[in-house]
Amino acid sequence: DREETVRLSLAFVEAADPAAFEGAETRRIALRFPGVELDFEGAGYLTSFALPNFQFHLAMAYAILRHRGVELGKRDYLGKLALV
Repeated sequence: DREETVRLSLAFVEAADPAAFEGAETRRIALRFPGVELDFEGAGYLTSFALPNFQFHLAMAYAILRHRGVELGKRDYLGKLALV
């Protein structure tokens, strides 16, 4: 159920130790796939691989749902706006 998934996700994030992220921007991240080896520093991994992949998959899921007739709009894609 969706509420349980959200609750478990929040609990997982809240349990993370902030100290585990210290220096993460320069931490080496190596990804190995058949025929491909990708080596990053943390900041480069986040900005050039992780976030673009997340955005791609989010956009594709949004497009598929729209194509299948789910009534979604731009506001659904953008989520809650951080207004002052």
